[in-house]
Parts: sequence; C-alpha cells; structure tokens
Amino acid sequence: MVNKFVLFIFFFFIPIGIYSQRKEISQAKEWLKEGKEFAKAEESMRNLLKDSANRKNEKIWLVLFDAIKKQYDHGNEQLYLKNQYDTAVLFNATRRMFQVLESFDSVNIEPHKRGRIVLKYRKKHSAFLNTYRPNLYNGGLFFARKHDFKQAYDFFDTYIDCKNQPLFSGYDYENRDTIIPRAAYMAVYSGFKQNDAGKTLKYADLAMKDTAKQKFLYQYLAETYKQQADTAKYKSLLLTGFDKYPKSMYFFPRLFDLYYKSDDMRNALMLCDKALEVDSTNGVFLYAKSTVLLNIGRYDECINISDDLIARNDTLADAYLNAGLAYFNQAVRIDSNTLMSRKQKSRLRILYKSAMPYLERYRALAPDQKGKWGMPLYTIYLNLNMGKEFEEIDALLKTDDNK
Repeated sequence: MVNKFVLFIFFFFIPIGIYSQRKEISQAKEWLKEGKEFAKAEESMRNLLKDSANRKNEKIWLVLFDAIKKQYDHGNEQLYLKNQYDTAVLFNATRRMFQVLESFDSVNIEPHKRGRIVLKYRKKHSAFLNTYRPNLYNGGLFFARKHDFKQAYDFFDTYIDCKNQPLFSGYDYENRDTIIPRAAYMAVYSGFKQNDAGKTLKYADLAMKDTAKQKFLYQYLAETYKQQADTAKYKSLLLTGFDKYPKSMYFFPRLFDLYYKSDDMRNALMLCDKALEVDSTNGVFLYAKSTVLLNIGRYDECINISDDLIARNDTLADAYLNAGLAYFNQAVRIDSNTLMSRKQKSRLRILYKSAMPYLERYRALAPDQKGKWGMPLYTIYLNLNMGKEFEEIDALLKTDDNK
C-alpha cells in the first residue's frame, strides 16, 4: 500500500513541473509574437535555465536568444529612426546574444542519449553572430570613450574569445582577423585603467602584435609589474622599452632610477651614454649623467656638463647643485687630511670659493631644500671666514635642530 502511494505522489508531481515549464515557454513566445515584454521573456527563460534539469532544453535556449534578438532589433530600429535611445543597451544586447549562443553551443555539443553529437545549429548560429561580431569591438570602444573600462574590457574580451569558441571553429579568427591585436591592446588598456593586473596581463602577448601601440603597451605592463613588486619583469620591460624608444621620457628616467637607487653606477652611466648617442643635447640625459659622474668622483666632467646645462637654462636648480657639490666634495677630500701643504690649503680655498656661487644660487632657486644646501654652505662660510654669512646660516641650522 505504501509503495503505491509513493508512486502516486511521484507521477503526480512530475507533470506539474513540465506543465509549468511549457506554460512559461508558451507565454514567452506569445510576448515575442506580439512584439512586447522582450525583457520579461528573457528573464523568464533565464530563470528556467537556472534549473540544471532544463539545461539541454533547446526550446528554452532558442526562445531566450530570440528575446534578446528582439531587443537588439528594437534598439537598432530606434536608432535608425533617430529616436532617443540608449546606445549602451543595444551594445549589451549584442554581447548577450554571443553569450547565449556560445553557451547553447557548448550544451549542444554534448553527446545525446545514443552517444551522438548533432550540431544542427552551429553553422546557422555562427554565421549569424559573425555578422554582428564587429559590434563587440565597437561596443568596447564606445564604453572606453565613456571611461566605463569594466564594460569596455568585457566587450573586448568577448570579441577576442571568439577565436577560442568551438562555435566559430570554421572562421579561423586567430589567423584571419587582423583586428584582434588592436582589441587585445584595448583590453590591456581597459584592464590597466581598472588597476586589475589579471585583466591587464591576460592579452598582453597578443597585444604586442599591434606594433603601433607597443610604446604604450610596455608602459602599462611595466606599471602593472611594478605594482605587483615584480622588479625583474618591471626592469625587463623598461630595458626593452628603452631599446625600442630611447627618446621616450617614460623608460629612461625609471630605468635610471632603478640603477641609481641600487647604487649600480656602472649601468647608470652606460644607460646615459646610450641615451646621449641618440640625443646628445637632451637635458634629462645630460643631467642624469652629471649626477652619476658626481657620485663616482669624476668631478671635472660633472662640472662641464652642469655648466652646459646652466648656459642653456639658468634656472635649472639641480644643475647648480651638482656643480657646487663637485667642487665642494673635492674640497672636503683635501680638508680631511690632518696635515696639509701650503699648496693644498690654497687649493682648498679655491674649491670652496668655486662651490659657493653654485650652492648659493641653488639655495635661491630651491629654498625648501635646506637639507641639501645647508651644511655645504655652513662649511664653506666657516672655512672662508665669512662671519656674517656664517652666523646667518648657523642660526638657521640651529633653529631647525631645536624644532
């Protein structure tokens, strides 16, 4: 008796589920036929697909696609008639058509009960989507111009991913679509603008094929690796970028900074010389070289370059600092000797006197950089017996010490 009751319950509930499903599909079809409630029809079919038991139901997938296609057609018509319409809605409908038919194809490719694979929709669906595929790229550009980089990335990602989708296996986008590298570059850019390393790096290799944008690509990738604290890859990209674009004011300063901060003056100097071979009058390259020369004790060369920079621009504060310190450091080296000859004493005064106008000019141009000009000028005024100047700077430095 119990078994019969259980069977009765089982057969009672199954038809209700099927009836409800059929009713929803029928209602959605009716809405589409009447040309209304497209969004409702889409939502209804998506809800049905949330049940894994409905996953292989072709009717649900096809009605879902039709609901989205109707929305696209409606939007396209409104734009054609020059009526007010949100273009973003049209682009999003395009992307949803791709998502639905790609998902349907992945379900459709699964073997049927007898183990056979019947791809009766693939050719038709791929041909249809192929004509709409440029809208994915254009949609990405549209959202990028709106600074909606999250959506922009999604569109470029969908556009590129078509080459991996079995649905489009007959189109060989990998080798035939010349727009893919450009889309990959835009995907990298959109990921970078979101500070999303994963998205930035996903299509980096593919984006390298877009040679027109490589200079910027190297920058986005370098910044991404820097944020990840991957110094090796950051440095590698800077080196490659500098080799390709030595005049760029992105690669040289950052590469120089890496060498300088790690006290690698040998490579820093080689970098400067290589840059100056390309542009011998570049002020940034010349200043960087003068800084290295100051650090390795090649003072005369440092002074010559600094004087050249000052002659071109007499408000370049750091050029005065380098020249002043080049003279000052030589003086300090002599002054460190306990016993000095008369010649050395004379040379010492000459060097302090030579350093003084440069450092005083640097002070005037950069008064807030007291930590750089304070002690050198204090030492100079002390050694040259410049009472008034010494008292002024002594009081200034004591005031700082008491803070």
